[in-house]
Amino acid sequence: MGIDNHSTNQDTLAAATPDRPIAPEDWDEADDAPPSNSLDAMLDALNLGGIPSAPEGFRSGFVGIVGRPNVGKSTLMNDLIGQKVAIVSPIAQTTRNRLRGILTRDDAQIVFVDTPGIHKPHHELGKVLVANARVAIHSTDLLLFVVDGSVEAGGGDRFVAEWLAQAPVPVVLGLNKIDLQTDRAVEASYEALAGDRGWPIVRFSALHGDGMDELLQTLIDRLPPGPYYYPPDLVTDRPERFVMGELIREQILLHARDEIPHSVAVEIDRVEETPKITRVLATIHIERASQKAILIGKGGSMLKAIGTAAREQIQKLIDGKVYLELYVKLQPKWRRSPARLADLGYRVEAD
Repeated sequence: MGIDNHSTNQDTLAAATPDRPIAPEDWDEADDAPPSNSLDAMLDALNLGGIPSAPEGFRSGFVGIVGRPNVGKSTLMNDLIGQKVAIVSPIAQTTRNRLRGILTRDDAQIVFVDTPGIHKPHHELGKVLVANARVAIHSTDLLLFVVDGSVEAGGGDRFVAEWLAQAPVPVVLGLNKIDLQTDRAVEASYEALAGDRGWPIVRFSALHGDGMDELLQTLIDRLPPGPYYYPPDLVTDRPERFVMGELIREQILLHARDEIPHSVAVEIDRVEETPKITRVLATIHIERASQKAILIGKGGSMLKAIGTAAREQIQKLIDGKVYLELYVKLQPKWRRSPARLADLGYRVEAD
């Protein structure tokens, strides 16, 4: 585990260029170049193969998971997919990027789009997050509006409902956390919210798995007949490097959530793979010098704890041994800089 004790204005560690597919113009120079008359080989080289034809009656589509921050959207998607593809923490606005999780069954393929929580932005990063949530609302086949079913509908829920009422696709209202519901008035408040708009209601607990079968069937029934959009064994469209960075950020939120809620970003600088181990070098960007001291901890204790926990999660992701090296770097006001946000991968996404 590396600990950055250098001055706070040090240069960012150099990032390696990720591997790219062999371009067609380079095939004649590549050892494993496909024959020019082999379309299947060309598709394999471009990593476009592996998508079967859908059987009769197959349904598919994109389902946007939307709602206020901290209502359990990421926990829900992980449960639906059957493995962890989105990070989870008790802190609101944990999700920053639009993330797709893919569930393939014999009768359907659902591409779940986990979106940042809809909230009133207070800085440039918040504006990007809300803009991406808006994009997701208008680029899906179906919307799942997730609410905290343990408390009555509030102003934030009604604000999101007004957004979704303008969407050109069907909406399903999902009452999460029903295991914590103790007052009938809570459910009645959401019935009123959905009833005004004709939205069906599904009750479930993403944490405990209650009601998930009914939720899935409700969503599938409202999807159109369609093809496979992704190979059946794929669970997310994000590259491993992205997921690695998110797993590191998750552990930062879990270990230092009171001191460093959202002013942290993780950049994967280099990934080196060998038959025995994968080496990952990452930089943690923070906004204030005091946060740097907190993240490193006395004698490097905090950074070590974060790194150990993140390494265990990354090992599960790649199913192999990992050596993780973390550095901490000061980037004052990075959340307010559009250029720096873009450098760190936060930008308004296209449809």
